[in-house]
Formats: sequence, C-alpha cells, structure tokens
Amino acid sequence: MPTVLTNTLIVLATIAFMEVFSIVAHKYVMHGFGWGWHRSHHEPRTGWFEKNDLFAVVFAGVAIALIWFGTRGAHPLEWIGAGMTAYGALYFVAHDGLVHQRWPFRYVPKSGYFKRLYQAHRMHHAVPGKDGAVSFGFLYAPPVAKLKRQLQDRQPASLHRRDRDAATGHRAAPATSLEDAN
Repeated sequence: MPTVLTNTLIVLATIAFMEVFSIVAHKYVMHGFGWGWHRSHHEPRTGWFEKNDLFAVVFAGVAIALIWFGTRGAHPLEWIGAGMTAYGALYFVAHDGLVHQRWPFRYVPKSGYFKRLYQAHRMHHAVPGKDGAVSFGFLYAPPVAKLKRQLQDRQPASLHRRDRDAATGHRAAPATSLEDAN
C-alpha cells in the first residue's frame, strides 16, 4: 500500500515533469501546429478569456481523467492527476496572475525569482509572431542576461513592439533596446 511519502513524491515529481513537458509543448506545439490556439496569447486580450485557454481545459481534462481512474483502482494515477492539478494552480498564479496580470490587481515584482520569471516571460512576448521567441518555461526562467543575448542574436535589427504589450495587454512604452525588457 502506498504511503503518504510515496504519494507526495509522486505529486512533486509530476509537478517537475509538467514543467519540462510544458517547455517542450510550449516551444513545439503552441509555437508550432497549435499556434491557432496560442496566437491569442501573443495578441492583446480583448476579454477575460482567450483561445489559448483551451490548452488549460485539455490538460485539466487529462488530470480529471487520471484522478477518476486512479480513485477506481488504477493507482497511482490519482496522484499524477493531483500533481498535474497542482502544476495548473501554480501556472495560474505565476503565469496568468503575476506575468499577465489577469487578476483584479497589479503587482510587478522588484527582485528575486518572481522578477526573473516576469522578465523572462516578457522577453518571450517581445517577438512578434511564433518564431524567434525565447524562454518557453512557465515556472522556470533562464537567466535574463542569457535571454537578452538570445533575443539579440535572433533579432539583429530592432525589436518590433506593438502599441500594446502582449504579455500584459497594457499600453507599451516605446522601446529602444532590449534593456527595456527589464
């Protein structure tokens, strides 16, 4: 019979796996054949929901199915589903809330991990379209200096910014360089 420790480790391992899976899916599915749904995430949002939210519905459906099968004897699927659900909650708080400010209040982190995560995802949205983006993680953010170098290598001219910042939907200040991604 599984122990609480075993189940906890399964949940934590699933959360870690989901970040790796999400990086790959974001880069090759969302910025690939899934761009039809994901494009809405890279354009200014006009309402509370965007077509990209369908990815969350699909993953939630998988998690629900795993929990259902696991609670009917296919152990440890319920704990894998719980890990997926926990990852979804972390994603909602960090990505939808902190970075894209889909909360009723605004918070821009000034230091530490959350600032790095915020900056990395803003740099992801600095590139118009699906090609040439950097930083595909949702909870992991590479060092900002590394991302700036990657953007400069991929965008030797100037970055083309829109009137609205696709990461937040707010009016964007004119950018003169990648330094403005800070």
